[in-house]
Amino acid sequence: MADREALIERLAVENDEFRKLREEHQGYEHELEELNARPFLSADQQWRVSELKKLKLMAKDRMEAIIRRARQTSSSQATA
Repeated sequence: MADREALIERLAVENDEFRKLREEHQGYEHELEELNARPFLSADQQWRVSELKKLKLMAKDRMEAIIRRARQTSSSQATA
């Protein structure tokens, strides 16, 4: 697990797309926390929660693809 965290930190520094996705993901999470802290949500706010969850998942899926690609690249370079 420490290897994964190190890879994520390296990608956050070296990969612009990964860094942007990570920032978006964190922004979505922050907005979700704010909305979920409210005792009552309007219909528009409930829709926004649903939308944020989808956006957050899409960003995470794209980050995971970048992580997989980076692992494959590093493992193929290690065997070469």
